[in-house]
Amino acid sequence: MNATTPRTVIVVGSGPTGLLLAGDLAAAGVPVTVVEKRPHKISNLSRAFVLHARTLEQLDARGLADGIEAKGRALDRLSLFGRLAVDLSDLPSRFRHLLVLPQYEVEAALQRRATDTGVKFSYETEVTGLTQDADEVTLQVRTGEGEPATMRAAYVVGADGMRSAVRESVGLPFPGKSVIRSVVLADVKLAEEPENVLTVNAVGDAFAFIAPFGDGYYRIIGWNRARNVPESAPLDLDEIKEVTRRALGRDYGMHEARWMSRFHSDERQAPAYRVGRVLLAGDAAHVHTPAGGQGMNTGLQDAANLGWKLAAVVDGRAGEALLDTYEAERHPVGKAVLRSSGGIVRLAMANRPWTLAARAALTAFLGRVRPARTRMVGQLTGIGVAYPAPRGAHRLVGTRVPDVTLKEGRLYEVLRQGTFVLIVPEGAHDKGDDRYAVTHWASDHRTSLLVRPDGYVAWASDDEPADGGVISARIPDSIDSYAFRA
Repeated sequence: MNATTPRTVIVVGSGPTGLLLAGDLAAAGVPVTVVEKRPHKISNLSRAFVLHARTLEQLDARGLADGIEAKGRALDRLSLFGRLAVDLSDLPSRFRHLLVLPQYEVEAALQRRATDTGVKFSYETEVTGLTQDADEVTLQVRTGEGEPATMRAAYVVGADGMRSAVRESVGLPFPGKSVIRSVVLADVKLAEEPENVLTVNAVGDAFAFIAPFGDGYYRIIGWNRARNVPESAPLDLDEIKEVTRRALGRDYGMHEARWMSRFHSDERQAPAYRVGRVLLAGDAAHVHTPAGGQGMNTGLQDAANLGWKLAAVVDGRAGEALLDTYEAERHPVGKAVLRSSGGIVRLAMANRPWTLAARAALTAFLGRVRPARTRMVGQLTGIGVAYPAPRGAHRLVGTRVPDVTLKEGRLYEVLRQGTFVLIVPEGAHDKGDDRYAVTHWASDHRTSLLVRPDGYVAWASDDEPADGGVISARIPDSIDSYAFRA
């Protein structure tokens, strides 16, 4: 078992993060193998159930959003702490909602795309170690038959979850702590359909969450402060009913549990996302509480940021320094998600007078102060995430570009080409090439934008081009760091 071509990338882990990344690399012409220790099967036991607006935009840029939207249920309002109603209908996005959809549906769509773009899969293959030098990475693996083998690649990306073998093999710690223990999970049928697409509430001693699978079963997630037992402790449907009644006031006549389990929720983040030719993404790089539904979304955004950069480096269009911008941009985002999701869960579990007062004050503040509420929604949905810009750069550099209308169509349709997109005013011209597509504003907008493949601004200028001027000739050499020029 050998992958010896110098342009090969191995992605370890076939969850949503690994599948999106592998599909992006293969679409860019990079040979990719996904290594997965599980058998070839999409599991329905995943915990993620929510896609936020920014993730849907990234899926739209890959031609997947409409099909995924058709399978899910849109929710345009969120309720926090039972008092604060968050309206998503005015988000500056084509997707003015969150989408309730089991993770396995997202995985299925991403796996089809990965297969169609030529990704190879090596199932029942477990990573047992790795070494690297200046030219390649060598993975030590164990096959399904229990035989040792090696695989070689130019780069390896660990997207293999919280217990990442890749992260451990390069010696990166995973500092943090368990936040909630003895959280219960169950997939059940309900005699009474909940009033809302998502049902969630917390009281001082209990929390419960209900989401539909769409096949007649519902996922229940619950926590009871008074029932802090080891994860190995027996679990039955009566306990699931009790915690649901404590948090929601009723158990909706739950019955026919097809699966039940306990787990603990951690907050952890690797100190680095890159060690030489090895990179981390998704839960291998960061884990946090499920509050806010940001876990799968954050991992998919990691992949969207890393894919085009890694492809440019492998193809020789950019130096390895471009890979350092992946950590520089995504590590702070992971840290912010740990902070926000942890804050939500701690406020939801508040049971002392001062913590209850703090929650009430924050709820009232967010309800009254629109800018603060907008910032909170931007963080939660990913719409508000921006990346650091070089000193002296245009104010738009590093910001997300919404799905603007162009003469050539929607921006996120043009981004499906996988290249940079140069948006210029009407009257300006540029022929473009295989590195970037040239488009024109459908409006009288005069700012020229160079949009990265992941939908963020790489360069911008408000200067009017001279008559017949070529915009791309004015893009500074520093844009090399974005792999724009060969």
